[in-house]
Amino acid sequence: MIAITGIVLWAAYIVRDALLIVYVSGVFAIGFSPIVRVIERQKLLPIGSRRFPRWLAILVLYLAILGTIGLALFLVFPRLVDQGQALWHKAPEMFEQGQQFLISKGWLKEHLTMREAVERAPGTGGDAVSKVGAAIANVAGGIFGVVTILILTFYILVDSANLRESLLRMIPKERRRRADLAAREVTVKVSAWLGGQLLLGIIIGTTSAIGLWFIGIPFFYVLALISGIGEMIPVIGPILSAIPAVAVAATVSPQKALLVIIFFVVQQQLENHILVPKIMSRQVGVSAVTVIVALLIGGSLAGIAGAILAVPTAAILQVVASEIFSED
Repeated sequence: MIAITGIVLWAAYIVRDALLIVYVSGVFAIGFSPIVRVIERQKLLPIGSRRFPRWLAILVLYLAILGTIGLALFLVFPRLVDQGQALWHKAPEMFEQGQQFLISKGWLKEHLTMREAVERAPGTGGDAVSKVGAAIANVAGGIFGVVTILILTFYILVDSANLRESLLRMIPKERRRRADLAAREVTVKVSAWLGGQLLLGIIIGTTSAIGLWFIGIPFFYVLALISGIGEMIPVIGPILSAIPAVAVAATVSPQKALLVIIFFVVQQQLENHILVPKIMSRQVGVSAVTVIVALLIGGSLAGIAGAILAVPTAAILQVVASEIFSED
């Protein structure tokens, strides 16, 4: 048994990337299942009693998500295009202004063109072709992973009843009812986590747009959209999404850049210590301490992916632990 356990753990380590995709798909399937059940209960036609088949209910959910994203982009797309084009055309001028500021402060010793700055940036030396190829491979791998997760989530949702019954058969008969109730509780918590993540992205994106507009930063539509998307990536996402806003503000004036830095620091402090613990504890039903500790541990173990999956994993473990250590 020790040898078999060692072989299984070794094999799991080798296929850890595939297991991560399976786990993410399972989490999404659990989170989407309550919505799919609601769609299934609806009548397929106004006349008659035929309901939505499960596969069609899942497709309706997918189309609704894509449609919502498309509608949001449609509403802000014209403004985003205008500000994006203006930002692209003004980028060389902003680069020169920022460079002159650094030279005047003595932080930069020589004048560089934008091409020279890119070539001297850390990690950009060496064979350019190989680096471009590696970047394209990473992007393609990311797209492939997302598509795989969507497809696998679809099939897990379609076959969820059989999967559920198979898992329950592995539990002693006298404990199956409690296990079934625990599984339903996990479903509610993970679904609430997905809703909480979406709510956090909307809050951060909206407040970023208002704050940057009030400070007087150009291209605030684009910068706020980047900030809202970055909120979906715990720990490092908000930091990376704040860099473009600070860079644009620096081209206006050092005072504006300082105000933007202060704004994002205050926003992230409120987000980290108030919004995330409160929203996740209210939505998912885990304590604020558990949320913070889970984010720290998840980020340390698996980086960005671990931080993203930390809260739903903590909710699942909380339900499992409560069942194991129950006094009943």
